[in-house]
Amino acid sequence: MYKLKPSSRFLFFSLIFLFLLPLLTSSISADEDTDDLEDIQELIALDEQEEVNSLPTYENKDYDRKSEAEVLSKAQRIVLELNNDNTKPAIEENEYVLVLGYAPWCARSAELMPRFAEAANVLKGLGSTLSMAKIDADRYPKAASNLEIKGYPTLLLFVNGSSQPYTGGFSSDEIVIWARKKTGAPVIRINSVNEANEFLKKHSMFAVGLFDKFEGPDHEEFVKAAKADNEIQFVETSSEEIAKVLFPDVQSTKLFFGLVKSEPEQYTVFEGNFDGDRILQFLENNKFPLVTTLTEFNSAKVYSSPNKRQVYVFADADDLKKLLEPLQEIALRFKSKIMFIYVDIREENLAKPFLTLFGLEESDDIVIIAFDYNSGAKYLLESDPAPRHIEDFCTRLLDGSLSPHYKSQPVPDNKNATILTVVGKTFDELVLHSPKNILLEVHIPWCINCETTSKQMEKLAKHFEGLENLIFARIDASTNEHPHLQVEDYPTLLFYPASDKSNPINLPTKSSLKELAALINKHLKSQEPSTKDEL
Repeated sequence: MYKLKPSSRFLFFSLIFLFLLPLLTSSISADEDTDDLEDIQELIALDEQEEVNSLPTYENKDYDRKSEAEVLSKAQRIVLELNNDNTKPAIEENEYVLVLGYAPWCARSAELMPRFAEAANVLKGLGSTLSMAKIDADRYPKAASNLEIKGYPTLLLFVNGSSQPYTGGFSSDEIVIWARKKTGAPVIRINSVNEANEFLKKHSMFAVGLFDKFEGPDHEEFVKAAKADNEIQFVETSSEEIAKVLFPDVQSTKLFFGLVKSEPEQYTVFEGNFDGDRILQFLENNKFPLVTTLTEFNSAKVYSSPNKRQVYVFADADDLKKLLEPLQEIALRFKSKIMFIYVDIREENLAKPFLTLFGLEESDDIVIIAFDYNSGAKYLLESDPAPRHIEDFCTRLLDGSLSPHYKSQPVPDNKNATILTVVGKTFDELVLHSPKNILLEVHIPWCINCETTSKQMEKLAKHFEGLENLIFARIDASTNEHPHLQVEDYPTLLFYPASDKSNPINLPTKSSLKELAALINKHLKSQEPSTKDEL
């Protein structure tokens, strides 16, 4: 039998266009691959010394900005290119090494590499002791294998030679935040209003704590949460004046914690006792924007969200501009109950796998769907996407009055058909509510063995022609769904007895025609005395 692979939300990553990665860096040539690590580091150090005054830092953004390509080139030179000879000493001789494993043909590697280089540039400006390195795993498979790099791109942090997986985000800022947290700087202390203003210029999202003293159980729980979190920059201050620069709605003069984001829901206050786990749960519930834009890099975070009710809006950028403001207002009303996600309908790799689940993969119009991952149900907004309809859709999603959506092809004309074509909309009428025995073939277009079974069905239908108590039917499970049709193997033959449609009998599809005919007769005999015994 053909085994259908379960639907995977990670289908997005299966459709990646391959293209060559431009050589943006001053790479070490093949003839120089045998140079020892000391020579490489010495050359890098000399190069960096000449450029040290022009490197951007978090402390001062008023530097002369070079062209994007020039800044990227400088940043790339900070990243050590690993090979078969220098990989082992680079890992063993540095306390912290963040390694990017990539392949030149991998599109996601190409997208991540400049962000990785930019993060290296920023970390250098911050005086971080972390070494940043990359390895072409396609060119140096043995060295990459020794580092346990198995896919592209892969990020691994080595601490005193031992690796741990990267669990942060994939923007340059997120890489910087994660790297600082894991290498000893989980919290930034703000000591002046000027520092606070400079910090605001560089961060659009952060968590701020106000403490009378940087000690005691509450502060310990704050630091504990800062270390455990992988995505959000934590800052602390003991000044109410400074705290109000960062978070104007500070509600306490001695102990306060809040989350800042750059959107309508800009300031969110933490309430309750300071506990590391409660702080982390607060951040988990509030870290996403009111409407999150889905990308290949953030999809894993979206899917792992504790909020299992999610509404997806598929539209192009122009349509989203018109809809965004009312959509954010709706999202605010359902905050912490429903997660709202925008998908650019033109991004086929992201949109098409979802839309295919609804038979809408060719749609160019706004589509609004919902999933309740607690029950596995999916829903479709069938009215126009006006704000009042979206709000009603969400209300019914929460109260359980929304009807799940099942795919169905248009109702076909079965006049004079030997084998009836069943679709999602006619499954009840033609199968479950029919007073006759039904032999149903369940197939999918890409199933190799389905064609053989279909030919057997045609011969069986011809053989049993004339029996009024037996109907032959087939359904394409790739485009039709029904809550009482749950099939994983294709092809599948289901015999629905006239006396009990709730318990269909699974017939073996690898049987011969004579064996299938005998099985059909066996099940028919309990219904009608007159049947045909053999082909």
